Amino acid sequence: MNDFFWFAILPYVAVVLFLVVTIQRYRQRKYTYSSLSSQFLENKSHFWGSVPFHYGILTVLAIHLLALLLPRGVLAWNRVPLRLAILEVTGLAFAVLTLVGLVNLLARRLGDRLTRRVTTMGDWVVFLLLFVQVISGIGVALFHAWGSSWFATSASPWLWSLATLAPDVSLVAGLPWLVKLHVICAFVLIAVFPFTRLVHVLVLPNPYLWRKTQVVRWNWDRETIRTGKRAPR
Repeated sequence: MNDFFWFAILPYVAVVLFLVVTIQRYRQRKYTYSSLSSQFLENKSHFWGSVPFHYGILTVLAIHLLALLLPRGVLAWNRVPLRLAILEVTGLAFAVLTLVGLVNLLARRLGDRLTRRVTTMGDWVVFLLLFVQVISGIGVALFHAWGSSWFATSASPWLWSLATLAPDVSLVAGLPWLVKLHVICAFVLIAVFPFTRLVHVLVLPNPYLWRKTQVVRWNWDRETIRTGKRAPR
């Protein structure tokens, strides 16, 4: 694995793509900033996929962000074995919750004919990347324990080195391949983010956690899409 490419070049490519395409998409097609909910087509399993997925992934991201912004605080917390175990078990539990939600969402896409019909290639790519990301994260938690501590001592300084435009690849070069896969997949997700419906998380204020899911009525009539006029019935 070429560590310099994956950990010194890919992050910048991903961030540039994210910023440029996101801004351009908003300028040209701002009304595409939506989750394009398919809840109208099938609602019951949508709930059991969407809710655990969103709560799980937001909690896991919050833990990662905490270790990035306050690495010394995390290390101080982890000095007590019980507190370290609580943090690790909490992260793993919410990662499993994320996986449960993701599997339900995927099963819904595959099992419901109408929902499958409105699923784009971009959606499948996002599902694949998220699946790899979540599985690799759970694998890291199970096989490379105490991730919050080594994240604070290795990954956090490396990310800050990227932010200062002086990437120090040596900080992550010695990490296990599963950890590297998890990191690489994260940046690939950042790169494809502005091309997909994931952009809905950038809409502020973001009330997705406490409001009913937005319902979108899908219209796939080709004549209407092409001309903008409703075909006669």
